[in-house]
Amino acid sequence: MSSLGRPPSVQTLGAGVVRRATRLADGRELIYFDDADTSLGEERSIDTRTLDARPATAMMRRDVLTGDWISIAASRQNRAFLPPAHLDPLAPQTPTNPSEIPSTYDVAVFENKSPSFGPGLAAASGEVEAARDAPLGLDDLDAPGLERSRSAIGRCEVVCFSPSHTGSFGTQTPRRARTVIEAWADRTAALSALPGVQQVFPFENRGEEIGVTLHHPHGQIYAYPYITPHTKLLLAAIEREGDDLFARIVAAEGSGPRVVLDSEHWIAYVPFAARWPIEVHLTPRRHVPDLAATSAPERDELADVYLRLLRGLDALYETPTPYIAAWHQSPAHVGRDTVRLHLALTSPRRAADKLKYLAGSEAAMGAWIGDIPPETSAARLREAIAS
Repeated sequence: MSSLGRPPSVQTLGAGVVRRATRLADGRELIYFDDADTSLGEERSIDTRTLDARPATAMMRRDVLTGDWISIAASRQNRAFLPPAHLDPLAPQTPTNPSEIPSTYDVAVFENKSPSFGPGLAAASGEVEAARDAPLGLDDLDAPGLERSRSAIGRCEVVCFSPSHTGSFGTQTPRRARTVIEAWADRTAALSALPGVQQVFPFENRGEEIGVTLHHPHGQIYAYPYITPHTKLLLAAIEREGDDLFARIVAAEGSGPRVVLDSEHWIAYVPFAARWPIEVHLTPRRHVPDLAATSAPERDELADVYLRLLRGLDALYETPTPYIAAWHQSPAHVGRDTVRLHLALTSPRRAADKLKYLAGSEAAMGAWIGDIPPETSAARLREAIAS
C-alpha cells in the first residue's frame, strides 16, 4: 500500500454516508463515499504513481444538418479493454496492480483519465459561456454556420459501486445502493455548478453486448457543455403538450396495464410506445428535477425499488440481461419546473439467445419498429419481479 497522507476533506451526507475528497497523482479529483456502517478507517492512502500529463480537452464539432455537437476525443482509444482481474483498474491499488484508486473503499468516484468532455471548463478555457437564463436556441451553441467547433468542456467521472471485480448495481446490498444514490446526488449538485456545464447524466452500462469494457461494477457521470439532443426533444414535447406532461404520464400509467412496480414515492412502468424489447421508466411520483433534489425518504425507498427492478430484469432469463440504465435529469439551468427526473432502463435482449440490432430504418432514419408489445413486456417483468 502507498504511504498514508493527510486526511482528505470530510463531510457527512444523508443516510450517514461520509464523503472524503482527495486527489490522484495527476491532479484528478477522487472522492470516497463511505457506507454508514463502514468497516473502513478514516485514513486513505495517497496516490504515489508517476502519471503522464492529463490529455488536452477534446474538441467538439457541430453537425450543421442536425444541430448536434459531436465530441472528438481521440484519447479514449487508449482506455482499458476487458483486462484480467489482477489488473482491474477500478480495484484498490496493490503492489502488482497500480490501479486508479489508492485505497480500499466502499464507493469511489474519480475523474476519468480519458474523458469525452473536459478536463477544461468554461472559465479556465476562455470559452464564451452560454447565457444561463437565455431561451433555448438563442445562445452561442445553437448559432448557425458551417464547420463550427468548440472545446468539449465539462467533466466525465467514473462511479465505482464496490471494490469487487465483478457485479453491477443490482448485485449490491441495499446499504451500498443507498451510498451510491447519495454519491449520485452529491455529484449531480457539484457538477451542475461547474462553469459551462449544462446537463448532468449518471448512467450504467452492463454487459459486453452493450459494449462494456470493464466487468468491475461501476457507472459513469457525464457533465455536458450543452443540452443533449434527447433532452432538447423532451423540452420541445413539453412545450407542445403542456408543462404538466410528466404528471399526466404518471397518472395515466399508474392506472394502466404497463406498471411493473410501484411504491409510496416511485413508479416503474413500460412506456406506451416502448422502442426496445425491454424498456422500463422509473419515475418519482412528485416533480423532482434531478437526483440532487430528491428527499431522504425518496432516496431510501429508491435503494430498495431500484434493486428489485434490476433483479427482476435478471430473473427474466437464466443469464444476466445486458442493459443501459440512464438517469434523465433536467438541464442545470432551464426546464427545472417541467422536466422530471426519470430512469430509462433499456435492453436489446428480445429472447434468451437473441438481441435486437438497429436496422436501417432505426439507425439511419430514427424510425423505430417495436418487437414486443409493451403490455406483454410489462406482464413478463411483473412476474419476474414477483418471483
